[in-house]
Amino acid sequence: MTQVSPQAPSSSQNKLLSWLFLILSVYAILLSVGMVGSGFKWVSGGSAGARELFEFATNPFVALLIGILATSLVQSSSTVTSVVVGLVAGGLPIEIAIPMIMGANIGTTITNTLVSLGHIRKKSEFRNAFAAATIHDFFNLICVVIFLPLEIAFGFLEKASGWASNFLIGGDSMSIKGFNFIKPLTKPVIGEIKHFLGSVLPEKAAAITLIVLGVLAIFAAITIIGRILRALMVGRAKAILHGAIGRGPVSGITSGAVVTVLVQSSSTTTSLMVPLVGSGVFKPRDIFPFTLGANIGTTITALLAATALSGAGAAAGMQIALVHLFYNLLGVLVVFGLPFLRELPLQAAERLAEVATQRHSLAAAYVLTVFFVIPGICVAIMSALS
Repeated sequence: MTQVSPQAPSSSQNKLLSWLFLILSVYAILLSVGMVGSGFKWVSGGSAGARELFEFATNPFVALLIGILATSLVQSSSTVTSVVVGLVAGGLPIEIAIPMIMGANIGTTITNTLVSLGHIRKKSEFRNAFAAATIHDFFNLICVVIFLPLEIAFGFLEKASGWASNFLIGGDSMSIKGFNFIKPLTKPVIGEIKHFLGSVLPEKAAAITLIVLGVLAIFAAITIIGRILRALMVGRAKAILHGAIGRGPVSGITSGAVVTVLVQSSSTTTSLMVPLVGSGVFKPRDIFPFTLGANIGTTITALLAATALSGAGAAAGMQIALVHLFYNLLGVLVVFGLPFLRELPLQAAERLAEVATQRHSLAAAYVLTVFFVIPGICVAIMSALS
């Protein structure tokens, strides 16, 4: 009598399960990044905390540092720039608000740098992932070094945005909430976790626990995604992905901008690219244009927030939102457009990644120093002197 052995799962079934686990892991990243951001908002007082930080802005350089620190704490340049739009509409001088917007661009890069730490156990993966993450850091730092002195000297962003805002005031208001389809997927789960932690722990401890859980979830999701991508990203799937990102700079920038408009978070967009580089699907150079597109796409939040303004402050609010757009467009045109500048973020990121791969403690020191210690100390000193 012939014995029939159980039928092994087909290749198509295995691929389907792999894609399902990949989707769940991507959701886990979205959820965990949201947990980290929500924890930072909780521990720092959210938008109210950011608003208090802005009160210490007395000159452009302090405003820049406050923009970095506030965005690092809140984990959302969209939140910070939206708050800045409201503050400008309420009377904050535009020349102080512009460096804050520049600082928010730097502060938002902390998220994908944290995501890259999920690859820290494997040297080659970590080197590539950390380089991919810090390209964003160095690009935004170079933009500040070039454009902040020019803005202080000539006020070109203030003048150009002031002229353009005159053509945009008077349209119907638009609600940013209507365009966000990621937040409804993650907010209820994060809310339940916050509620549970808040019921068993003191408020500060609960907030810190939420951050820690988010970081641990990022690490776990990155590990799973890395394994799945190595199996899936071959043949047709790899070709399709390269068609969206790897076809060329224009395609990459456009893809990054569109995806960021849809998810309304440059941190989320760039963080999802880091595992692809860590897993060897792309090189840091490949996702560089995509990262720049994310910079452009994230400006939609402030623009939509500005359309909701009315009254005397509406023009000023729209003006600072346009500053965000013009600044990021100029960054792409100048820094990425000029070959000798284009290579600087790549070279700096790859050099830092080499050093961080040899001494992992330097990666943590880099994050703490650039995003928290230096801005925090400078803001503390200025607040004590004022």
